[in-house]
Amino acid sequence: MKRIPIDAGLLPAIREAALAGAEPPVRPRPVIGESWHRVRRHGLDPDTGGSVALLSVEEVEHLRRASPLGGVLPQVREGLREAVDAVRHLIVVSDAEGRVLWREGGAGVRRSADRLGFEVGASWTEERVGTNGIGLALVERRPVQVHSAEHFVRTHHAWTCAAAPLHDPRDGRLLGVLNVSGPVPAFNPATLALVTAVAKVSEAELRARHWESVDRLRTVASPMLARLGGRALAVDRDGWTAAVTGMAPVSRVVLPLEAAPGRVWLPSLGPCTLEPLPDGWLVRLDRGVDEDVPPGRLVLDLSRPRTWTVSVAGAAGQWSHALSPRHAELLYVLARHRAGRTAAQLAADLFGDASRTVTVRAELSRLRRTLAGVLSHRPYRFADGLEVRLLEPESPEDLLPASTAPLVLAARRGLPVDR
Repeated sequence: MKRIPIDAGLLPAIREAALAGAEPPVRPRPVIGESWHRVRRHGLDPDTGGSVALLSVEEVEHLRRASPLGGVLPQVREGLREAVDAVRHLIVVSDAEGRVLWREGGAGVRRSADRLGFEVGASWTEERVGTNGIGLALVERRPVQVHSAEHFVRTHHAWTCAAAPLHDPRDGRLLGVLNVSGPVPAFNPATLALVTAVAKVSEAELRARHWESVDRLRTVASPMLARLGGRALAVDRDGWTAAVTGMAPVSRVVLPLEAAPGRVWLPSLGPCTLEPLPDGWLVRLDRGVDEDVPPGRLVLDLSRPRTWTVSVAGAAGQWSHALSPRHAELLYVLARHRAGRTAAQLAADLFGDASRTVTVRAELSRLRRTLAGVLSHRPYRFADGLEVRLLEPESPEDLLPASTAPLVLAARRGLPVDR
């Protein structure tokens, strides 16, 4: 892993110049400079930071029980044990809101962390404590390192940290962040590579456990489906197919965020009826109903900094789904260009390179499997007659904060993007 590409001795001067609006001796790394800019807008004190409220013990225990990450802590410990000095470093796992759920390390380093509020139950998002490994990984959705005076708050400058996001392999949802922090003298440029590798191993363990649960559901559901008439699927709680009858197999059905028994409209299948199964759902496709009729209204909610959803509603019911950063970008572009965009235009909007049409078509193919009946193509656009509402942040600068898509960057700067 490459070292921090800036002389660490220059970092305090770079930070001071940036805070004063002056020309720094060397520009900060882009990912750090952008984070500083976001934090300054939150009004955080660069010398002392803000107050860090702690969750109660009961609240932490509730979040731990609800998180799949508790089950992979043995893999995290095993992966980091040999290379991370347990006396001088902290191993921390947060949830997707930046709240510290697990923390391990020597007594001395824990006491030092306590003085900064880096405790179990504390929220370490950018807006709470400034630029740091956990908060930056939540925004960027990729492994990051924050070294010494790259931290926004001065009292954090004695620390360096490496962090990697942890995703649910079933649906790509962000589950939290794995972070290793320690004193600057203990800095090792290989730590980020190690943390990244351990995060991938942890995700692989979650994936293996998931397929084991699908196999168990298949054992229960296959005899049941063999007795049914019509078209039906047995899926787990995340929509992954365990068994199917009367129709071509599909790998996954994207269910509503809050699935419940009864009739529901699923963009990939049309009107359906959900019935509960042990650890899953029986999905019956309604007979004699036109599956291609889209709902009447779509709401694309990009108003929050880390989570984005698309909701559709109409006579056939309502449905809501969490979006990945790339799919949020794609739908934002289409919401801004209701007449539609070609693959080349979307490639330019997203990557600044009109030749990247293969990547665009692949992403849209995945998205249309989720939003069949809502998205049309030639050109790519929302279905005719569909009412589309776009919810954006109060400040344009908070729109998809980690996105580098040219169209999103233009919107953040307040430039016109509707054409």
